[in-house]
Amino acid sequence: MRHKTIDELLNSEKTHIEVTVKGWVRSFRSNRFIALNDGSTINTLQCVVDFENFEDEVLKKVTVGAAIKVVGTLVESQGKGQKVEVQVSKLTVLGEAKPEDVKLTILSPKRHTLETLREQAHLRIRTNTFGAVMRTRSKLAFAVHEYFQKNGFNYMHSPIITGSDAEGAGEMFRVSALDPKNPPLDENGNIDYKQDFFEKETNLTVSGQLEAETYAMALGKVYTFGPTFRAENSNTSRHLAEFWMIEPEVAFNDLDANMDLAEDFIKYVVKYALDNCADDLEFLENRLLEEEKNKPQNERSEMKLREKLHFILDNNFKRVSYTEAIDILKNSTPNKKKKFKYLIEEWGADLQSEHERFLVEKHFKCPVILFDYPAKIKAFYMRLNDDGKTVRAMDVLFPGIGEIVGGSQREERFDVLKEKMAAMDIDEKELYWYLDLRKFGTAVHSGFGLGFERLVQFTTGMGNIRDVIPYPRTPGNAEF
Repeated sequence: MRHKTIDELLNSEKTHIEVTVKGWVRSFRSNRFIALNDGSTINTLQCVVDFENFEDEVLKKVTVGAAIKVVGTLVESQGKGQKVEVQVSKLTVLGEAKPEDVKLTILSPKRHTLETLREQAHLRIRTNTFGAVMRTRSKLAFAVHEYFQKNGFNYMHSPIITGSDAEGAGEMFRVSALDPKNPPLDENGNIDYKQDFFEKETNLTVSGQLEAETYAMALGKVYTFGPTFRAENSNTSRHLAEFWMIEPEVAFNDLDANMDLAEDFIKYVVKYALDNCADDLEFLENRLLEEEKNKPQNERSEMKLREKLHFILDNNFKRVSYTEAIDILKNSTPNKKKKFKYLIEEWGADLQSEHERFLVEKHFKCPVILFDYPAKIKAFYMRLNDDGKTVRAMDVLFPGIGEIVGGSQREERFDVLKEKMAAMDIDEKELYWYLDLRKFGTAVHSGFGLGFERLVQFTTGMGNIRDVIPYPRTPGNAEF
């Protein structure tokens, strides 16, 4: 008999049928009631054992963390908290978990801090919190592909190893096949990358945007969704060394169309999560409420988790120019009373998270899209406005998190792009192919980038971005 998942059984319309179920023991009470979970849902299935019909040696092995197989009859539950339960007729221990070992881990049935859970990342997925987060992450990833496929986008894989720095940040991980202890040197004493595998200096990509533009100018509408990397050594709740980036690129779309796309896309995936992750989101919301009871009132969230998600769906995104936003911030009470950590004193300042959250949560009280940023604080490829000072860039701001999307209309004019590259000391030879796109049928086009983990962080309400990835990076260990 094929074993069924616990999710299937809890939603079964049939009872008084024989079933087989496999999972891990969450608890075993009174030598009679097993709470079983298999990861298909946050909920456990109660399996009722008549201990007089089972050997003591078998029941002693039914401990927290043990993997078991249960055969029995699915019946309507006599107790509270579950619709159905299994009356066990056969029980097999598939993998033991010794109680003395379990006590030393986060599998022990007690409340653990998120910091403690990060220290045992290989086990934390078996906790309710991280099971809920990772199931939601999976559903969101599916929703990303579903949205773009339904809307006529072609999925393309951008290079993971690249010789270009799309962002101009310079904080990239190097990729080389040269001997690190004895690399070949050129006549000037510098590393001779001509002898390397790619015959040039290469890195792990920070973005697939530039390559996506080449596909958009042939296929019209494309998107990338893959791993990107940044070697920014910043140990904060907002930064990752490895993250997944969603990057659509659309030919013949200007900045207004790009803003429309970003808003429509975000609302689609958030609604998908609400519709398909109800139990997990309810659990995460309750976990967050319990956590916030220990915080001062002024540090607690004004909205519950699912209220924040509905806030995104129920409100049109307010579109505000950077210049208007700066005026609002300069004249705001927090700025005048010097309560911002970074005071806004003049036009051209790069906005911080505290400014973005003020605009969303206090001033407009709805999601906000800022546009037309100063050219000097944005990348070379963004379309220069007629004023010569601003570019057609945009950022989408959310409550509780600040910026979640960054995008722009791309500079499609060959001469202007060439001048901007020269002004920023970007080698034309390295990006000749990017300039070529402006020589052969150039056209207005735009796109945006959305860090997938930021989307998961917002949707699940997790305060630290390391708590929405499979394995948090820690000093001295790249995997766990």
